[in-house]
Amino acid sequence: MTNVQRGLAEMIGTFWLVFGGCGSAVFSAAFPDVGIGLLGVSLAFGLTVLTMAYSIGHISGCHLNPAVTLGLWAGGRFPAKDIPLYVIAQVIGAVIAAALLYHIASGAPGYTGGVASNGFGAHSPGGYVMMAGLLIEVVLTFMFLLIILGSTDSRAPAGFAPIAIGLALTLIHLISIPVTNTSVNPARSTGPALIEGGIALEQLWLFWVAPIAGALLAGLAYKVLGADAGARPPVEGEALP
Repeated sequence: MTNVQRGLAEMIGTFWLVFGGCGSAVFSAAFPDVGIGLLGVSLAFGLTVLTMAYSIGHISGCHLNPAVTLGLWAGGRFPAKDIPLYVIAQVIGAVIAAALLYHIASGAPGYTGGVASNGFGAHSPGGYVMMAGLLIEVVLTFMFLLIILGSTDSRAPAGFAPIAIGLALTLIHLISIPVTNTSVNPARSTGPALIEGGIALEQLWLFWVAPIAGALLAGLAYKVLGADAGARPPVEGEALP
């Protein structure tokens, strides 16, 4: 695959993650009588990754997340030279998705301008303080990367990695939506923050620092666990670095 193809795949995949995940929160979470709630939004985020893993995993590896890209690099699964391409593509996809969500949502009466940004303190759904948000984002991103690295290991059963990764992201959202609205993904946080501005943009730094720290720690930890030097050859439709 060329760099253009891989970059476009990451941009489209991250667009789908933000549009599908954040869109479910904006449009459907509390819709009168048939709202999908926290469980539905959590499932939506997991489904975006699952569907994209089978769609573009064989093109770009379906990272959709700067923290994943950096964690795979730390784990010896991704070359440093390709990090800028992936991160830039992911952020562009997230911003486009957030902008489109805003324009669609603004067509409803009473819309207040939110596109499911992340936050802590006054901007946390449950009012959780900064340290709580920092800790949960580090821990959950750490576990997310361990699952990604483990399920794509050459010794793991072939073809099941997208399912494990999608369900992991669902579980992560079930745990942490009340704390930070769940990031574990700097691109996912950047798109809505740039559209909303204000406190969401002021607090964006945490949702770059914490997920990247957790991902780097996971990459190093997986090496200590005795992981092999790289992932197995791609299986059709599977997300691999």
